[in-house]
Amino acid sequence: MTRSPRDPIFGAVPQGGGVRFRLWAPEAARVQLHRRTAAGAVCVHDVPPAPAIDDRGGDPIPDGVWETVVTEATAGERYAYAIDGREPRPDPAARFQPDGVHGWSEVVDARGFVWSDAAWPGLDPRRAVIYELHVGAFSPEGTFAGATAKLPYLRGLGVTAIELMPVADFAGRRNWGYDGVALFAPSRAYGRPDDLRRLVNAAHDAGLAVILDVVYNHLGPEGAYLPEVSPAFLTGRHTTPWGRAVNLDDSGSDASRAFLTDNALHWIDEYHLDGLRLDATHSLIDARDRHFVAELAEAVHRAADPPPLVYAEDHRNLACLVESPQRGGWGLDGVWADDFHHVVRTMVAGDRHGYYVDYEGNATELALTLRNGWLFTGQPSRHEGAPRGTDPAGVPMHKAVVCVQNHDQVGNRALGDRLHHTIDAASWRAAVAVLLTAPMTPLLFMGQEWATSAPFQFFTDFEPGLGRQVVEGRRREFRAFPDFASEEAARRLPDPQADASFAASRLRWDEQGEPDHERVLALHRALLELRSRCRNLQGSAACQCAAEPLNADAVLFHRESLDGEADLLVVARLRGAGPVRVSCVRNERVLTLLDTEDAAFAADPLAPEIDRVAGAIAFHRPGALVLSAPRG
Repeated sequence: MTRSPRDPIFGAVPQGGGVRFRLWAPEAARVQLHRRTAAGAVCVHDVPPAPAIDDRGGDPIPDGVWETVVTEATAGERYAYAIDGREPRPDPAARFQPDGVHGWSEVVDARGFVWSDAAWPGLDPRRAVIYELHVGAFSPEGTFAGATAKLPYLRGLGVTAIELMPVADFAGRRNWGYDGVALFAPSRAYGRPDDLRRLVNAAHDAGLAVILDVVYNHLGPEGAYLPEVSPAFLTGRHTTPWGRAVNLDDSGSDASRAFLTDNALHWIDEYHLDGLRLDATHSLIDARDRHFVAELAEAVHRAADPPPLVYAEDHRNLACLVESPQRGGWGLDGVWADDFHHVVRTMVAGDRHGYYVDYEGNATELALTLRNGWLFTGQPSRHEGAPRGTDPAGVPMHKAVVCVQNHDQVGNRALGDRLHHTIDAASWRAAVAVLLTAPMTPLLFMGQEWATSAPFQFFTDFEPGLGRQVVEGRRREFRAFPDFASEEAARRLPDPQADASFAASRLRWDEQGEPDHERVLALHRALLELRSRCRNLQGSAACQCAAEPLNADAVLFHRESLDGEADLLVVARLRGAGPVRVSCVRNERVLTLLDTEDAAFAADPLAPEIDRVAGAIAFHRPGALVLSAPRG
């Protein structure tokens, strides 16, 4: 992958003659740079307004930016800015906060790292199998280095990309990452910037892409100095669940758009990332003619060859997000499509509260989701009280990212319990088989591949006053659920501020050797090996998939041959037992490639019986078969 050379707009950037410091402070009358040298001396420099055009790259510099070049400054020094004589504050575009988000920033030279990934071809979106992980909870070390040590395991598992939950620095020692406030700085809780670069470089060497989850729709509640230094970053014109919205269309929005775009390009350029997943794009409110997300995607796509990928988390099922700009779309490479998860969860676990009220949880809904990529295409939503979704008829199916677990769908449950903690092992195997043979892009959440016993609970480490508000807010949120409606029941909720909530959420790698976990891991590996080997089991460029319900509990879908040899059929019964009609099995040439009831995957195998005379398959319990059906 080749990257277009660029000069960052914001932050402290070492260059030939020292360090160039730039700060966006549009309402400041005076800006002073406070610099602590390696010897410990503090030097103060007056910072003048920046020129309108970057004389090195020719890029326009937004209004309200201040700039100075300090020839004697070097990488490793600490610095902060004083606005109009007030207390020095960290740089909102700092590349590292070694003492936390409240401390002074550190000058980092991104050019000092030696990369060895020049031959890396980038991520083929049709071959993408994404593995979502939280750096702090994934490895025993809870660091970038710890995740790097697990890359051979992930490659052997069969995934093709890892998605890091947000790493932008946050207040305290631990956080999911969605409370980041230093958007350019990898969290010091996980290591130094070069440790993240080593992770990406090693991933590319192992044949794995790296996608980063970034949060542009809000800032965390503690340590967010950006709105203090740059008040135009937020606007009162729109509100979101987090308060005032990020300013994308009000006065001063050119600078805030430039700030976020510069951040996205910094991750691609300085860390060689293969793509970004934009959190909650439905909360990026923009009334301009061309939406900010579309502009951002275009900028990221131009940043390297082949273009880095841009995904969105967006529950609205809007085809325009992933349609091409030529068709009036935003040009994104994919969208997290929740319907698959919600249909499966409703079918196998029976959830009925919250957004699950919109789902019947039957094979008809699952077949429609497998056929189109998502279920809601404009039907009324009881949960939202309005129609939801648009028709994805022109959208390649691989642009829908689907899962049976992710950090939200696990961590936003009251106890952080995972789907496999709730349902029987046979139903879990069937659900995994559907996920990993579906025509959409599958996502695994760390640890699901061996059915980890660890939950994924909500955890924070805010200052005590704010922490108490978080705990109380969490309890109020779940009062709407019958199991936690009483004051006494609400106290059973894990305390996000407690060390125990984070400790419980960390993966327990020693479980993998236990027989039950080992069998689930073997199933994931077998399915991913099959998906890798069979091109027609990978993400589909077609806009539909042939899928049909066999009854209320079972579904059949076709993955058509791309080489003229054999179609693949997936027959999955997600609940119950009994026969289903599958006429093609009358053909003696139809072979079973994978059975979730194989002894390698099930402790007490109960293989379904194929009746070739009747054209039926009798399931003794939930399960799934992958069949090869030769043409002709």
